[in-house]
Amino acid sequence: MGVLLGVFLIVFVLLIVGLILSQLFWRKRLKNIQGQHVVITGGSSGIGKSFAILAAKNGANVTIIARDIKKLETAKNEIQHSCQNKDKQKIEYLSLDVASSFENIEKSFNELEKNSGPIFMLVNCAGKAIGGKIEDSKIDDVKFMWNLNFLGTYQCIKAVVPRMKNSRDGIIIITSSMAAFSGVFGLSAYSSTKFALRGLAESLKMELNPYNIFVTMALPPDTDTPGFAIEEATKPLETKLISDSCGTFSPDVVANQMLEDSLAGKFFSTVGMEGFLLGFLCAGMSPVCSIGQVILEFLLMGFCRIIGACYLATFNNTIKKCMKTRDQNKKCE
Repeated sequence: MGVLLGVFLIVFVLLIVGLILSQLFWRKRLKNIQGQHVVITGGSSGIGKSFAILAAKNGANVTIIARDIKKLETAKNEIQHSCQNKDKQKIEYLSLDVASSFENIEKSFNELEKNSGPIFMLVNCAGKAIGGKIEDSKIDDVKFMWNLNFLGTYQCIKAVVPRMKNSRDGIIIITSSMAAFSGVFGLSAYSSTKFALRGLAESLKMELNPYNIFVTMALPPDTDTPGFAIEEATKPLETKLISDSCGTFSPDVVANQMLEDSLAGKFFSTVGMEGFLLGFLCAGMSPVCSIGQVILEFLLMGFCRIIGACYLATFNNTIKKCMKTRDQNKKCE
């Protein structure tokens, strides 16, 4: 009996390890962007620019969208040097505020497709994070993040979906954040916009799946970008300490993961062990991409919940320590 139990445990552990490895390292490419038109919002810096460079290396025609023309021109030159075939590939840029009126967005995208061809892949990277506890937040900042992070993404997708449906092909990437898996102290407004993007992504996946259009939601951790440097300046101490526990990744690593996962038709695109575990813990009613994924989620859900509870306990302890330190400093004043 003891031997049989031992064999069962060994087989069970090997099954879990095998499924984890298959999810981490198996990348079946179902689509290809070579010769296709890839449009990236927020493409003049950070993750967006890294993705644009990677797309150019893979032979795509690339259009980057942002507001600052000087940054766009600099990024365009950098992307052009990465082209697989400089004579055939088109690298363009468009100065556009994705949070402006939908009529303006639609008109700009129509002109873009006339000049550079139909959009095969839309990568929504435009976004910004402004930290602060809810009582310290400015309503204008909240509205700004909502308009840019959510509405800007929604409008760009709305502009490209009809033609993607007609061609019955395409890929849409929505760049959210690990803050869409779990709310974080000091990021109440930002997390709200990113949670909203998850609802958008899940609904879109259901709407567009019959048309062979892939939808991938990228959930990057803290990433070393110009925008992250600005975000750091607005974070309360508690937020910084919590964020530091997960580390910071390079935009190239995040962009590479996004491309691999989107071409393979994956719904979640995460980076790092924390992102991997949160993906299973917060799966809920998210789209299913493979039987192996469902089995692994079933086997790991309880284990991940325990790990998640430990993380939350650590975060809450950090918050209490910061509060205690502030109270002591006030008494000393």
